[in-house]
Amino acid sequence: MTSTFAENTPVRDQSDLHPALDGRLLRDVIHPSRSLWTPRELRELTSYVASELTTELLSVLEYSTEHRWWARLGLTEGVELWLLSWLPGQHTEPHDHGGAAGSFTVLTGRLREEYRYPAGPVRTAVRETGDALGFGSGRAHQVLNTFDTPAATVHAYSPPLVPTREYASLLDIPDAIPPLPAHRLPLAELRRLADLEGP
Repeated sequence: MTSTFAENTPVRDQSDLHPALDGRLLRDVIHPSRSLWTPRELRELTSYVASELTTELLSVLEYSTEHRWWARLGLTEGVELWLLSWLPGQHTEPHDHGGAAGSFTVLTGRLREEYRYPAGPVRTAVRETGDALGFGSGRAHQVLNTFDTPAATVHAYSPPLVPTREYASLLDIPDAIPPLPAHRLPLAELRRLADLEGP
């Protein structure tokens, strides 16, 4: 499902992209040489990919009644990019991103997001098609499709492949969300790990 590059490939090609999106446009915006992305940069990335590669994303998009579906769109040593689908009733558990920054943009449909910063109240927002948000490491959330129509989203996280931590409730998050160890791994190792799990 993804392209593979030799280890001695020049740094500009040190990325792993989904074949349906593997073109100059995505290669230019995924910045393989950037080691860490800010929440704002991640929001700009997911928003750009959702708006400029809509046709390609819709050609890849699938829905699964058994579980939420996802496909990895891109991976570098600094960022991971995903496409997720949400049938009515599908949702995540309350979770944080282990100290990674993140972003998501709603490609189709709408979703409800419940989120909380440590020691703050639980807040709720409806994210409509085209809505994009970036968030830093100190935030936990739950994303739910409580509506009657399917939805799809584009997500990005930096650093890539930092494990999430799940909670029974957003009220259970600690007063501070400590970062999990984020090892700077070469692309080949990140690719192997990404193939074992989803976002």
